[in-house]
Amino acid sequence: MAEIKAALVKDLREKSGAGMMDCKNALTESNGDFEKAMDILRKKGIAKAAKRADREAKEGTICSYIHPGSKLGVLVEVNCETDFVANTDDFQNFTKNIAMHIAAASPLTIKREELDQKHLDKEMEIFKEQAKATGKPDNIIEKIAQGRLEKYFAEVCLLEQAYVKDMDVTIQQLLTETIAKVGENISIKRFARFRIGE
Repeated sequence: MAEIKAALVKDLREKSGAGMMDCKNALTESNGDFEKAMDILRKKGIAKAAKRADREAKEGTICSYIHPGSKLGVLVEVNCETDFVANTDDFQNFTKNIAMHIAAASPLTIKREELDQKHLDKEMEIFKEQAKATGKPDNIIEKIAQGRLEKYFAEVCLLEQAYVKDMDVTIQQLLTETIAKVGENISIKRFARFRIGE
């Protein structure tokens, strides 16, 4: 068993945001493999974040972002459990990044459940018509339409969108990682996006 050097623990702590003992344990478990240790920490953090999801988030902040040129702006309310976490850099940076993402990606809702059912039925009808035009059999048409609807959710629902600063990560994944980092439940409560002339 290789000895885990303090410098490696420090590097992992800085990169992951996890506690010193968690980092040491992850490095021990991975036999000093930095990347494996990161994976171990992420898995444990996601498990911890899932446990926190039911806890009430009554504190937080309202963050604003005005795009250069002052033609586009966003207000977003992000909640956490305590005032202490609301004032941390991790939480503040998360809210700023969410506001900037909303400005860039223009979501319609936070989650798919908030979309109007009539609107979804209409979209589904359009997807089915498009699939029919390809001449595929009926059982395939349903699957194609359902696949397009899932893609639509990923385009218009904030939590399902790919994060504009890292397209390999969804906003839901970014949220889960932030919950794991700060140790409290966080929820994106509401947002408003303003553009001159809209």
